[in-house]
Amino acid sequence: MTDPFIRPYRTTDRADVAEICVRTAAAGGDARGIYSDDLLMPDVYALPYVDHSPDLAWVVEHHGRASGYIISVADTQAFADWWARAWTPGFVARHPAVGPATGRNPDYTEAQLLYDGTDPQRMVRGLRHDELTTHPAHLHIDLLPELQRRGLGARLIDTLRTALAERAVPGVHLGYAAENTAARLFYDRYGFKELPSSTPHSPLLGIATT
Repeated sequence: MTDPFIRPYRTTDRADVAEICVRTAAAGGDARGIYSDDLLMPDVYALPYVDHSPDLAWVVEHHGRASGYIISVADTQAFADWWARAWTPGFVARHPAVGPATGRNPDYTEAQLLYDGTDPQRMVRGLRHDELTTHPAHLHIDLLPELQRRGLGARLIDTLRTALAERAVPGVHLGYAAENTAARLFYDRYGFKELPSSTPHSPLLGIATT
């Protein structure tokens, strides 16, 4: 049996990335079936990243498929500008309105998810200007349950931080669902610190690249 290993993202991983995203999107749990379209969550929190910055994406390959990833952009403001110009029109065409009810009522509603897909400046508004200077990059990291607690998350972040440091990007930040306490424990152990703009409802953590 081949052990899981980290490698650079390939365009052929795109569907796997979308699946990983939706299977870990409910505060770390499976979000399939929560929204009218399982591609909604990946279309906001995964696919724009690999389309914009495929060179800042790595996957964990396991049994011939991507089963985890880290995705990032080096400049959050530039990414938000690109999103408005290049991503929003296609997003609106794919998701023009809230779809049929699924019978599940998440705290993060489909209407909010649709709004966030057309509001990339949300990634900038929650940060102070100095935080965009010290931590201009941001990331998303997700692993399917069978790959969690095996040291792969730390190795993925190590890989990304090295790549960002080589580009002279000083720091990277992330947000996470406040109810995902397991994620917070992992980030604390790794060395992430709360940014000044962090709030209990919108936690933001950052770390230097070196």
